[in-house]
Amino acid sequence: MIYGGPSTQLTSRQRKRERREVFAARMAVPQYLSWSTTPITFDREDHPDKVVAPGAYPLVVDPIIENTRLSKVLMDGGSSLNIIYLETLDLLGINRAQLQSSVGGFHGVVPGKKALPVGQIDLPVCFGTAANFRKETLTFEVVGFRGTYHAIIGRPGYAKFMAIPNYTYLKLKRPGPKGVITVSSSFEHAYECDVECVEYGDAIESSTELASKLEALAAEAPEPKCHADSFEPAEGTKKIPLDPNNSDGKVLTISANLDPK
Repeated sequence: MIYGGPSTQLTSRQRKRERREVFAARMAVPQYLSWSTTPITFDREDHPDKVVAPGAYPLVVDPIIENTRLSKVLMDGGSSLNIIYLETLDLLGINRAQLQSSVGGFHGVVPGKKALPVGQIDLPVCFGTAANFRKETLTFEVVGFRGTYHAIIGRPGYAKFMAIPNYTYLKLKRPGPKGVITVSSSFEHAYECDVECVEYGDAIESSTELASKLEALAAEAPEPKCHADSFEPAEGTKKIPLDPNNSDGKVLTISANLDPK
């Protein structure tokens, strides 16, 4: 589960205010969100011809982001933020100067390690067809590392669109101006994305393990022996003239414990 983002940077006062809002008494007059009047259901009409390994494959959709249709956007209900990669921004032709500063890192990509975004950006995201579509602006955390998807839409994206996923049918529904918008993903496409993700993860793990082993071997390796041209005398030595009767200055270095004779 990916978690973090702006919530990691809340002050104690902001945390207290957030807690009061969560645990506040029920309001006399409910405050309804936009698009909450549209019921969303799944039934036999949504059932594909075949359902392979229900729940085993990711829900991958193809929204239009910044006027470009992206074929590999992961809908991740376990992520507390939306993520997009620098490579995807380059694909969309977005200048990196448009990035805003990000307010915090997040966890969940690599266990025990905090990922730091390179910035933040607001992008229009559109689902549907020409007959019935809906566009909303989502805030994405921009990351510099590589991923197998173009972007990840997490819980903030689900909430903004009031979207409901069905991981059995690999479908996503949301209210639209002319009724419910249904977005479908094929099991073939989901399978290919899942395999690519697993293979990429294994490759990274292997390269990381190899680097760790090399570092460990380097740390355990003995000090290299000195060559003759880089010899340094040990402590406890003394110099004696080669010929006491000749003052040519030639000397010999011997152990301090040896007799000069």
